[in-house]
Amino acid sequence: MFTGLVETKGRVTEMLEQPPGYRFTIASGVVAEGVKIGDSICINGCCLTVIAIKGEMLDFEAGEETLSRTNLGKIGIGSSVNLERSLAVGDRLGGHYVTGHVDALGTLIERRDDPPWAHLRFRLPSKLASQVVSKGSIAIDGISLTVVDADQDSFSVALIPHTLQVTTLGERAIGDSVNLETDVLAKYVERSLQMNSTNATGPQP
Repeated sequence: MFTGLVETKGRVTEMLEQPPGYRFTIASGVVAEGVKIGDSICINGCCLTVIAIKGEMLDFEAGEETLSRTNLGKIGIGSSVNLERSLAVGDRLGGHYVTGHVDALGTLIERRDDPPWAHLRFRLPSKLASQVVSKGSIAIDGISLTVVDADQDSFSVALIPHTLQVTTLGERAIGDSVNLETDVLAKYVERSLQMNSTNATGPQP
Protein backbone atom coordinates (compact mmCIF):
# COMPACT_ATOMS: atom_id res chain seq x y z
CA MET A 1 0.00 0.00 0.00
CA PHE A 2 1.21 3.50 -0.86
CA THR A 3 0.08 7.10 -0.32
CA GLY A 4 0.65 8.67 -3.74
CA LEU A 5 3.23 11.08 -2.31
CA VAL A 6 6.20 10.68 -4.64
CA GLU A 7 9.52 10.65 -2.76
CA THR A 8 11.80 11.22 -5.72
CA LYS A 9 12.18 10.90 -9.46
CA GLY A 10 14.33 7.95 -10.43
CA ARG A 11 16.14 7.40 -13.71
CA VAL A 12 16.31 4.19 -15.73
CA THR A 13 20.00 3.35 -16.25
CA GLU A 14 19.91 -0.19 -17.65
CA MET A 15 17.40 -2.45 -19.38
CA LEU A 16 17.80 -6.16 -20.10
CA GLU A 17 15.31 -8.05 -22.22
CA GLN A 18 14.05 -11.18 -20.50
CA PRO A 19 11.21 -12.44 -22.73
CA PRO A 20 8.36 -11.96 -22.31
CA GLY A 21 9.41 -9.12 -19.97
CA TYR A 22 12.28 -6.89 -18.95
CA ARG A 23 14.70 -6.45 -16.09
CA PHE A 24 15.67 -2.86 -15.50
CA THR A 25 17.81 -0.79 -13.13
CA ILE A 26 16.72 2.52 -11.64
CA ALA A 27 18.91 5.11 -9.96
CA SER A 28 16.63 5.60 -6.96
CA GLY A 29 18.26 8.17 -4.71
CA VAL A 30 16.63 8.46 -1.28
CA VAL A 31 14.20 5.63 -2.05
CA ALA A 32 17.09 3.15 -1.94
CA GLU A 33 17.78 3.98 1.71
CA GLY A 34 16.88 1.06 3.96
CA VAL A 35 15.38 -0.96 1.10
CA LYS A 36 15.73 -4.76 1.20
CA ILE A 37 15.39 -7.47 -1.43
CA GLY A 38 11.69 -8.29 -1.79
CA ASP A 39 10.45 -4.84 -0.80
CA SER A 40 7.69 -3.21 -2.85
CA ILE A 41 8.32 0.08 -4.64
CA CYS A 42 5.70 2.10 -6.49
CA ILE A 43 7.11 2.99 -9.93
CA ASN A 44 4.86 5.36 -11.90
CA GLY A 45 2.00 3.99 -9.85
CA CYS A 46 2.88 0.33 -10.47
CA CYS A 47 3.91 -1.86 -7.53
CA LEU A 48 7.09 -3.83 -8.34
CA THR A 49 9.48 -5.90 -6.23
CA VAL A 50 13.13 -5.07 -5.59
CA ILE A 51 15.23 -8.01 -6.85
CA ALA A 52 18.76 -6.56 -6.55
CA ILE A 53 20.46 -3.64 -4.80
CA LYS A 54 23.72 -1.95 -5.78
CA GLY A 55 24.02 1.21 -3.70
CA GLU A 56 21.25 3.51 -4.92
CA MET A 57 20.69 1.31 -7.96
CA LEU A 58 17.62 -0.91 -7.61
CA ASP A 59 16.70 -3.71 -10.02
CA PHE A 60 13.16 -4.75 -10.92
CA GLU A 61 11.43 -7.15 -13.27
CA ALA A 62 8.25 -6.41 -15.22
CA GLY A 63 6.30 -9.10 -17.06
CA GLU A 64 4.29 -8.99 -20.25
CA GLU A 65 1.04 -8.11 -18.46
CA THR A 66 2.61 -5.13 -16.67
CA LEU A 67 4.35 -3.86 -19.79
CA SER A 68 1.20 -4.06 -21.91
CA ARG A 69 -1.16 -2.45 -19.38
CA THR A 70 1.05 0.34 -17.98
CA ASN A 71 3.36 2.97 -19.40
CA LEU A 72 6.34 1.02 -18.07
CA GLY A 73 6.19 -0.70 -21.45
CA LYS A 74 7.30 2.59 -23.02
CA ILE A 75 10.24 3.50 -20.79
CA GLY A 76 13.83 3.35 -21.97
CA ILE A 77 17.29 4.14 -20.70
CA GLY A 78 17.26 7.70 -19.39
CA SER A 79 13.51 7.75 -18.69
CA SER A 80 12.34 9.43 -15.48
CA VAL A 81 9.95 7.57 -13.19
CA ASN A 82 8.12 8.45 -9.98
CA LEU A 83 9.21 6.42 -6.95
CA GLU A 84 7.63 5.80 -3.55
CA ARG A 85 8.39 3.25 -0.84
CA SER A 86 5.47 1.34 0.67
CA LEU A 87 3.54 2.82 3.56
CA ALA A 88 4.70 1.74 7.03
CA VAL A 89 2.20 1.19 9.83
CA GLY A 90 1.96 4.40 11.85
CA ASP A 91 3.16 6.69 9.04
CA ARG A 92 1.20 9.84 8.26
CA LEU A 93 -1.15 9.43 5.31
CA GLY A 94 -0.77 12.68 3.41
CA GLY A 95 -2.28 11.51 0.11
CA HIS A 96 -4.79 8.66 -0.19
CA TYR A 97 -4.59 4.87 -0.21
CA VAL A 98 -2.90 3.77 -3.44
CA THR A 99 -2.58 0.03 -4.07
CA GLY A 100 -0.06 0.15 -6.91
CA HIS A 101 -2.44 -1.81 -9.15
CA VAL A 102 -2.95 0.26 -12.29
CA ASP A 103 -6.54 0.28 -13.59
CA ALA A 104 -5.88 1.63 -17.06
CA LEU A 105 -3.84 3.94 -19.22
CA GLY A 106 -5.00 7.52 -19.64
CA THR A 107 -3.91 10.09 -22.21
CA LEU A 108 -2.99 13.72 -21.71
CA ILE A 109 -5.32 15.62 -24.06
CA GLU A 110 -4.97 19.20 -22.84
CA ARG A 111 -2.28 21.14 -21.01
CA ARG A 112 -2.73 24.76 -19.97
CA ASP A 113 0.33 26.25 -18.34
CA ASP A 114 -0.28 29.17 -16.02
CA PRO A 115 3.27 29.57 -14.63
CA PRO A 116 4.20 28.39 -12.17
CA TRP A 117 1.00 26.27 -12.13
CA ALA A 118 -0.43 23.98 -14.80
CA HIS A 119 -3.87 22.57 -15.59
CA LEU A 120 -3.95 19.15 -17.22
CA ARG A 121 -6.86 17.17 -18.68
CA PHE A 122 -6.68 13.43 -19.25
CA ARG A 123 -8.87 11.07 -21.25
CA LEU A 124 -9.78 7.89 -19.40
CA PRO A 125 -11.70 4.72 -20.34
CA SER A 126 -15.44 5.26 -19.92
CA LYS A 127 -15.67 2.23 -17.62
CA LEU A 128 -13.72 4.21 -14.99
CA ALA A 129 -15.75 7.42 -15.29
CA SER A 130 -18.15 6.45 -12.49
CA GLN A 131 -15.20 6.12 -10.11
CA VAL A 132 -13.85 9.63 -10.74
CA VAL A 133 -15.61 12.63 -9.18
CA SER A 134 -14.88 16.31 -8.64
CA LYS A 135 -12.89 16.84 -5.42
CA GLY A 136 -12.20 13.10 -5.26
CA SER A 137 -8.79 11.44 -5.36
CA ILE A 138 -7.00 9.73 -8.24
CA ALA A 139 -3.45 8.46 -8.72
CA ILE A 140 -1.75 9.55 -11.96
CA ASP A 141 1.60 7.83 -12.51
CA GLY A 142 1.54 7.11 -8.79
CA ILE A 143 0.85 10.72 -7.75
CA SER A 144 -2.09 11.37 -5.44
CA LEU A 145 -4.08 14.24 -6.94
CA THR A 146 -7.45 15.90 -6.42
CA VAL A 147 -9.84 15.90 -9.38
CA VAL A 148 -11.00 19.39 -10.42
CA ASP A 149 -13.82 18.28 -12.72
CA ALA A 150 -14.87 15.10 -14.49
CA ASP A 151 -17.15 14.07 -17.34
CA GLN A 152 -17.92 10.82 -19.17
CA ASP A 153 -14.47 10.33 -20.67
CA SER A 154 -12.07 12.84 -19.14
CA PHE A 155 -11.06 14.67 -15.99
CA SER A 156 -8.76 17.55 -15.05
CA VAL A 157 -6.28 18.31 -12.30
CA ALA A 158 -4.43 21.47 -11.22
CA LEU A 159 -0.75 21.04 -10.44
CA ILE A 160 1.17 23.19 -7.98
CA PRO A 161 4.78 24.18 -8.77
CA HIS A 162 6.19 21.56 -6.35
CA THR A 163 4.40 18.70 -8.13
CA LEU A 164 5.61 19.92 -11.51
CA GLN A 165 9.18 20.06 -10.24
CA VAL A 166 9.48 16.77 -8.35
CA THR A 167 7.35 14.41 -10.47
CA THR A 168 7.22 13.33 -14.10
CA LEU A 169 4.00 15.27 -14.72
CA GLY A 170 6.12 18.36 -15.26
CA GLU A 171 7.54 16.61 -18.34
CA ARG A 172 4.31 15.27 -19.81
CA ALA A 173 3.18 16.49 -23.23
CA ILE A 174 -0.07 16.13 -25.19
CA GLY A 175 -0.53 12.53 -26.28
CA ASP A 176 1.57 11.01 -23.49
CA SER A 177 0.21 7.97 -21.68
CA VAL A 178 -0.15 7.90 -17.91
CA ASN A 179 -1.01 5.17 -15.44
CA LEU A 180 -4.36 5.66 -13.69
CA GLU A 181 -5.60 4.15 -10.45
CA THR A 182 -8.96 5.28 -9.15
CA ASP A 183 -9.74 5.58 -5.46
CA VAL A 184 -10.11 2.11 -3.92
CA LEU A 185 -13.09 3.37 -1.87
CA ALA A 186 -14.88 4.35 -5.09
CA LYS A 187 -14.40 0.79 -6.37
CA TYR A 188 -16.01 -0.74 -3.30
CA VAL A 189 -18.93 1.69 -3.33
CA GLU A 190 -19.59 1.03 -7.01
CA ARG A 191 -19.40 -2.75 -6.52
CA SER A 192 -21.75 -2.57 -3.55
CA LEU A 193 -24.30 -0.56 -5.54
CA GLN A 194 -24.06 -3.01 -8.44
CA MET A 195 -24.65 -6.00 -6.17
CA ASN A 196 -27.58 -4.32 -4.40
CA SER A 197 -29.13 -3.48 -7.77
CA THR A 198 -28.67 -7.07 -8.99
CA ASN A 199 -30.23 -8.49 -5.83
CA ALA A 200 -33.16 -6.09 -6.04
CA THR A 201 -34.00 -6.98 -9.65
CA GLY A 202 -33.14 -10.67 -9.49
CA PRO A 203 -35.62 -13.52 -9.91
CA GLN A 204 -38.29 -13.68 -7.25
CA PRO A 205 -39.20 -16.98 -5.52
